[in-house]
Amino acid sequence: MHGGRDVANDAGTVFDVVILGGGSGGYAAALRSAQLGKKVALIEKDKLGGTCLHRGCIPTKALLHAAEVADEAREAGAIGVRTTFEGIDIQGVHKYKDGVISRLYKGLQGLVGSKGITYVTGTGRLVSPTAVEVDGVRYEGRHVILATGSQPKSLPGLQIDGNRIISSDHALVLDRIPSSAVILGGGVIGVEFASAWKSYGVDVTIVEGLPHLVPAEDESNSKLLERAFRKRGIKFELGSRFSGAEYTDAGVRVSLENGKQIEAELLLVAVGRGPVSAGLGYEEVGVAMDRGYVLVDEYCQTNVPTISAVGDLIPTLQLAHVGFAEGILVAERLAGLDVVPIDYNGVPRVTYSHPEVASVGLTEAKAKELYGDDKVVTYKYNLGGNGKSQILRTSGEIKLVQVKDGAVLGVHMVGDRMGEQVGEAQLIYNWEALPSEVAQLIHAHPTQSEALGEAHLALAGKPLHAHD
Repeated sequence: MHGGRDVANDAGTVFDVVILGGGSGGYAAALRSAQLGKKVALIEKDKLGGTCLHRGCIPTKALLHAAEVADEAREAGAIGVRTTFEGIDIQGVHKYKDGVISRLYKGLQGLVGSKGITYVTGTGRLVSPTAVEVDGVRYEGRHVILATGSQPKSLPGLQIDGNRIISSDHALVLDRIPSSAVILGGGVIGVEFASAWKSYGVDVTIVEGLPHLVPAEDESNSKLLERAFRKRGIKFELGSRFSGAEYTDAGVRVSLENGKQIEAELLLVAVGRGPVSAGLGYEEVGVAMDRGYVLVDEYCQTNVPTISAVGDLIPTLQLAHVGFAEGILVAERLAGLDVVPIDYNGVPRVTYSHPEVASVGLTEAKAKELYGDDKVVTYKYNLGGNGKSQILRTSGEIKLVQVKDGAVLGVHMVGDRMGEQVGEAQLIYNWEALPSEVAQLIHAHPTQSEALGEAHLALAGKPLHAHD
C-alpha cells in the first residue's frame, strides 16, 4: 500500500510527476509539485532525505559542533572559565548526531506524508521516457525527474575497504577515534574531517594534488585556512599526488609521487563524489550522459522532453541547497510557472571547518578573467577590527571583489561563524549591490555582520574601523 492505494493492482494510474530519488533535490521537487496540485510518486531505495540528511551535511556538522565544544572546553581557561576536558566519548557523540538526524528524518517523513505524495520504498529503474519500475511495479508519469544523487569516489587502484581505507560514509559511523589519519583530498569534505578529527585529538595529514586547500575558493581564503591549520597542528602536503597505499602492522602506509611516505592508522579517501547513475536505465532510454552525469539545460531539462534531472546527478555544484533549488525550479516549470535559471555563482558556499570558509560570487581570479585585471577592485577587512570576532577569539578576514565603479562581484570570508554571515553576502551579490548601497545599511553592534558593513564602507571610500 502506498499513499492509501494498492499501486501494484492499480497499473492504470498515471502520475503527473514520478521522481526517482528522495534526497534534497527529489523531495523538494515532490513537495513543491504536490503544493502546486500535482499527483506525485516519490521513489527512494534507502531513506528519505538522502545523502545530506543521513551521510552528509547534517551528520558532519554535528561532528564538527562536538569538535567546537571540545576546543572550547580545552581553551576555556583563557577567558576565565574553569573547565576540565576529559576527552571524547565517541559513542556519546554518535548518540547526539543520530538524535539530530532522527528528529529531522521524522519531521521530513511527516511532511511528505501529509502532502498526499505516494512514497515508494525500493530500487527504481527508468524503463521508458515516462516510467520507473520498482520491484516489478511500473509507475507511469507524465514527467519523470531523476534525482539519484552521488556517492563517494576513489582513485584508480585504490580500494576502499571500510577497514583501514575508508570513505566519508565510513568515517561518519567510526566506532573509535583513530590515533592518526591521512586524508586524501583537501576539498570541503577532507578539510571538514581534518578539522573535526584534530579537535578530537587525531594526528592529521591532508594530501592534496592541487596547490591549495579548498582549491575552488578564492586563493586568499585558501591561504588563510592553511595558515590557521598550521597553527592548529594540522599537517598537509600540497601539490602532492597519491601513488599508492598498503597495509602495515599498525595501519596503512600512503605513498606520494614525490617519493614521500606517510604512515597512519587510517586513510580517509575524500577525493569527491560521483553521480549514481550506472545500471538505472538512463542510457537505454536515450538520456544524454557524460562521465556518469546526466546532461541538462539551464532549466534542468534533459534531451528527452519528458525527463528532467536535479542534484548531484547533474554537473552543477554538489550542494544540498543547490539540489533543493533545482527541484523547486523543475516542479514550477512543469506546473507552467515562469522560472528563472539558477545563477550558480550566486549560490552560497560554506566549509564548516575551524575556522569556517564562506563565499558567494566570483573569485578575484575569475573576475579578472571575465572583466580584465584593470577593471577589478578588491578590499580585505581584517576581523581584528571587529569587536564580536575579538570576543569570540577568532581571526580571519572578509575580502570583497568589485567591478570598478560597479557592483560587488564576490564576497569571500574566513573566520569562525562566517557561514552565518553568508546570507547577507548572497543578497549583496545577487542584487548586484554597489558598495555605497551596502554602506548605507546599519549593522547591529557588536556583531560579526558589522565586518561586512565595515568592508563595504571602506570599499565605498569611507573606512572607519579599518587600517590602510
